[in-house]
This record gives sequence, structure tokens and C-alpha cells, in this order.
Amino acid sequence: MRKLLLIGLTFLTLQVLGQDKYNFIHFNKLTEVEGTEYVIARIENWGKMEGLKNRYLLFINTETGQSNQVDFPKESYFEKIEQVKIDSLGINCLVVSAQTVDLDGKKGIDWNDPIQLIILSTDGKQIVQLTDSKLFVSTWVVNKKTGTIVITGHYDTNNNGKYDMTDKNEIGIYDLKTLKLIVKI
Repeated sequence: MRKLLLIGLTFLTLQVLGQDKYNFIHFNKLTEVEGTEYVIARIENWGKMEGLKNRYLLFINTETGQSNQVDFPKESYFEKIEQVKIDSLGINCLVVSAQTVDLDGKKGIDWNDPIQLIILSTDGKQIVQLTDSKLFVSTWVVNKKTGTIVITGHYDTNNNGKYDMTDKNEIGIYDLKTLKLIVKI
């Protein structure tokens, strides 16, 4: 009986480990970080059994070969990654617009969830979510003279999942040097 149990457990272990050969990594895009030795790879890790396993940004130092992984929730969506480089003000960072929060708590992150703005250092070691998780970011622009970012968006105040007249609109101005809110309008 012990031999049969041992054979059964060995077979089960080999089957579970054997499934890993069907995993694959998909590189969506490579982006150079201007003025640094870093390149960013957008990566999705897929498995045969569970579908999408995880999604992350990989910061690769092209001089040393070292890398730094910045994880995001599995179902998150990257909308845009833009570098803001203002040498006169000492600002060099990345602005990532992404959906990272399942606001309605239903079936994971989808197109009805808000877009947040996240600021990353050029090496990916410092991460700051600039906007509130409940703010649906619409547009944003950087003022290169003042080193600020102006963000427009709205809060779904009645929680109906639609942008309508009862929702609260907002404009926020943030300092990109300190990553602090200056004023809300």
C-alpha cells in the first residue's frame, strides 16, 4: 500500500511540475529611459492552466545587466508610460497611467474601473501613486516651466459606474519634484 501511495504522489508531483513548461512570457514593449542607462520592458507572464499570472514592468540596467521588477495587480492595464525630463528643475521621472484598482469589487479590474497616475523613478525603485484610487483620471499635462502636472478627472459619487451630471469633477495640480498636491480646483 505504501508503494502504491508513493508512486501516486510521485506521479502527481511530476504532473504538477510538468505544467510549468507551458508557461510563457510576453514582452509587450521596450522603452528607453532617456538620459539613463535603463530600458523598461512591459511583461505579461502567462500560464496554461491559470491564464494571465502577473503583469509587471522590468527596469533593465543596460550597463550592468541588473534588473528591478515593479509589480502591478494581475488584471491591471497600462494605458501609457511617459518620461518627464526637465533638467533645469532636476526632474526625471516616469508617469504611468494605469488601471490598478477594482473599484466595484466585482470581477476584477476592467474598463469600468478608474485610471490612476503613478510616478516611478527612472530606475523603478521608487513608486508613488499620485492620484486617489477613486479618481477617474481623464487627461493630464506637464508644465515644463513650473515642473507641475495638471490632472483632470471625476469621482463617481453615485456609484453607478457611469460618468454623469451628479459626478464630482476635479482638477489637481501636483509638484513633480516633491510629488505633493499643490491645489485642487
